[in-house]
Amino acid sequence: MTPSSIEPGVSGTKQVPGTSPYTLGKELHTPSDTGQWWRRAVIYQIYPRSFKDSTGSGMGDLAGITAELPKIATLGVDAIWLSPFFDSPQRDAGYDVSDYRSVDPLFGTLDDAQNLIDTAAGHGIKTIIDIVPNHCSNEHALFKAALAAAPGSAERAMFHFADGTGVGGNTPPNNWSSLFGGPGWTRITESDGSPGQYYFHLFDATQPDFNWRNPAVEAEFEATLRFWLDRGAGGFRIDVAHAMFKKEGMPDWHGAPDGTPTPGFPFAEAPMYGQPELHTVFARWREICEQYPGEPVLCSEANARPLTRLADWVAPGQMHQSFNFDYLRTLWDRDALAAVIGESLAAFDTVGAPTTWVLSNHDVSRHATRFGLDGVALDLGDGIGPRDPQPDEELGQARARAATLFMLGLPGGAYLYQGEELGLGDHTTLEDRYRQDPGFLRTNGAKTGRDGCRIPLPWVHDAPAAGFSPTGESWLPQPAGWAGFSRDLQEEDPASTLNLYRRALGLRSELGLGLGSLAFYTNPALPEVLAIRNGDTVNVLNLSGTAVPLPRGELLLCSDAAGTADAAAGWLGPNSAAWLRTLEAAGDAAGDEENV
Repeated sequence: MTPSSIEPGVSGTKQVPGTSPYTLGKELHTPSDTGQWWRRAVIYQIYPRSFKDSTGSGMGDLAGITAELPKIATLGVDAIWLSPFFDSPQRDAGYDVSDYRSVDPLFGTLDDAQNLIDTAAGHGIKTIIDIVPNHCSNEHALFKAALAAAPGSAERAMFHFADGTGVGGNTPPNNWSSLFGGPGWTRITESDGSPGQYYFHLFDATQPDFNWRNPAVEAEFEATLRFWLDRGAGGFRIDVAHAMFKKEGMPDWHGAPDGTPTPGFPFAEAPMYGQPELHTVFARWREICEQYPGEPVLCSEANARPLTRLADWVAPGQMHQSFNFDYLRTLWDRDALAAVIGESLAAFDTVGAPTTWVLSNHDVSRHATRFGLDGVALDLGDGIGPRDPQPDEELGQARARAATLFMLGLPGGAYLYQGEELGLGDHTTLEDRYRQDPGFLRTNGAKTGRDGCRIPLPWVHDAPAAGFSPTGESWLPQPAGWAGFSRDLQEEDPASTLNLYRRALGLRSELGLGLGSLAFYTNPALPEVLAIRNGDTVNVLNLSGTAVPLPRGELLLCSDAAGTADAAAGWLGPNSAAWLRTLEAAGDAAGDEENV
């Protein structure tokens, strides 16, 4: 196979039939005819502190985001999701909130937030606010009041305060652990100087959990939702949505702290997750959103299993979306991917909800890094450090481009994480002295933490801090070679990852793939090829290390710019994906077996 001079990414190039037949199976997911934007939306996550610094402080800010909105708009996304920018001591990068109706001076002012929301709307982009209802900062006024109040008071009832057990009350109320390491309970000193009650924190000791069995907590958050909806918010991403309620009595738990199923301890029995009372709160929040124009969306971060359990939370009248973490955690494996796609669509179709696909976010190693670690399963809540096996960057980049193109060809919604459109991986050699993640700090380095996937973005290759900050300051250092991924270089390169994302998102919208259908192709001769049909579009992912024949069709886009000519000739290179327009009549039934 000798590549021709076809321009990378150009559509409309003819392809000869593949040499091995693909059989189209039955349609497993039917097209959606609804006009609801969130069913097919592509939403771009912004981690404010790492996006763009407008002041030279080394910390990204709201004004920096607003200034770059025109560039975000060129991607063709429907909305942006902003990680927390509220007042916070920043012990967990803003997920320890001290005031939900404010803006931390690190990021700007409330006027800056309003300007961002309004400017985004002017570009046709909705702004989704990250709400953290499971816990707050220990510097929140409500928690300070609880510390000052007596045991059994209304103030303490806003949180999980309890007496210790054993001699002198020196044993915590139960055996629950913190997800950041160590015990989940911290004992306070009462106002008279005596050892006092304990409070529960699923995360850091500076992040006390709210008691959602108290109606006053629900009222507090309803007021917060309305505060941001009144300012034009396009919806909310709900942090740790599955943990808001704890089982009555908070019994001991001998399974994994994060609820990951282990023998004898299924997720459904974890007393700190997935309690049925969640549905009442979700329904109320849905009612509130429906009182505002523009269809504000609710998306839950709910790391729940199995998928049928997760689907309950996006049933009619509940959340609109929920991140598909089963898809995110799936390795570079054809059968595993096919299984999770089929199971996801089956589960969510049962309740009439879209599946929301995602490959990266601020809590996990970027998929360009994960896919460069062949066959290595990673802890989703941890990262990769200099003492760990290092990824194959070239392999990871190729697979990440392919995985993204394939994901964007699936029906449903999709979330992108800032910088993935530049092909960024993690900073896997970040020195310990720079690390700030409480998971690293609380475990004395036993956990690497998530800093590596949160590195400030490169914008201009020959500017200080690669254009992130006008002074060259950067709250986390960028790795060597980061400037080579800069946006300014990729803007001018038709073969860049940035331009692949632009073309893919444009075609996705044009072809209606987000509201489309799905049927699998099979080809026993190609066990490492995953192929689907979505309407008239064929979406093929080659997970093998060799070129494979494609189904018959007209090439629309290939993830590997250098392999575009070969794909046009009917061959898809290793670790690549391609979209084709099927040559069969549009009415050919998925469900009637056909060879292509």
